[in-house]
Amino acid sequence: MQDIQQAMQNLLEQKVEAGNERGLQLAVYYQGELIVDAYAGIADQASGRAVDGDTLFPVFSTTKGIVATIIHLLAERGRLNYEMKIADIWPEFGVNGKSDTTIGHALYHTSGIPHMPAEIGIADISDWDKMCGEIARLTPQWPPGEHMEYHAITYGWILGEVARRIDGRPFSQILEEEICAPLGVKDMYVGLPEELDHRVAVLEEPGYVQPTGAVDVLQAIPAWICPLHAWMNTPAARRACVPASNGIMSARAAARHYAALLPGGIDGVQLLPDSRMKAATAPLRLKDDVPLPRGMGYVLGQEGDIMGGSLRIFGHGGYGGSIAFADPESGLAVGFTKNLYSPNDAGSTIMEELKKRVAGL
Repeated sequence: MQDIQQAMQNLLEQKVEAGNERGLQLAVYYQGELIVDAYAGIADQASGRAVDGDTLFPVFSTTKGIVATIIHLLAERGRLNYEMKIADIWPEFGVNGKSDTTIGHALYHTSGIPHMPAEIGIADISDWDKMCGEIARLTPQWPPGEHMEYHAITYGWILGEVARRIDGRPFSQILEEEICAPLGVKDMYVGLPEELDHRVAVLEEPGYVQPTGAVDVLQAIPAWICPLHAWMNTPAARRACVPASNGIMSARAAARHYAALLPGGIDGVQLLPDSRMKAATAPLRLKDDVPLPRGMGYVLGQEGDIMGGSLRIFGHGGYGGSIAFADPESGLAVGFTKNLYSPNDAGSTIMEELKKRVAGL
């Protein structure tokens, strides 16, 4: 196993030296054992702070898979089911054509409200109650369940408020007590405590060009929150609880979460039984009944995907290239974090080399 650790460490260092990456982490569990815990590069160019294993990285939508796990935990405990209407839990949500929208629709991104509410600004994102109130008043763009379109940010408030209303605890507390604590994870946050700011990697996106276009159209990611890397470098963004898109964590934490969803779990902890994960990762089927690479809150593998080509692989990636996933067939669980957003990034190369070496174990 030492060979794969050293090989991946060398590769990460090479990609930093070549300029493909600035700072990055890779953590890999294989059949319950941590076989790679590698990191390289710079977390903050201004100070010269180096990346270490405890560096925290903003991972954007990689957090969506963790949101899904929380919903599935509540389902496993009998607190909800996927056919339950959101309005039965959250009455304010059942207006403007959403009375029949289910939790399953939200998990599969078929609820019809991928767009952010109008008349809000960047300061409103930190106000949980206001954002949930605005989300509840949205009108679907299509009948729920008819069409799948990625709910880039709204996903988190829809499902986060469902969890809060059923459970009673704020989303960040559920995350801490139901996922982090059982796994002994101390570096996974949606809503970062101020005292941990010094551990966060600064994001970079050289060459970013602000998109142009009509401002009066429905937008899943509004122009006023862009560039996303700059937003996530601010204290306000790090403190906010935006479960779809502002998670901050280490690669170790991300990989450990997915290792705990595989058969047998990790260190005696399996967050969900195999039967629940089979249901959670069932591919979406719309009217044509063709299976799509989308599970309930998780993205599934497909040909050419960085995770792999099997629909049994499940996980989620985030803006800029972070990703975390699990492969039940091989027993592999991976967390990958980074802070340089570039078209020349090394993520695919790193994953290809990792899979090649794991296949040889």
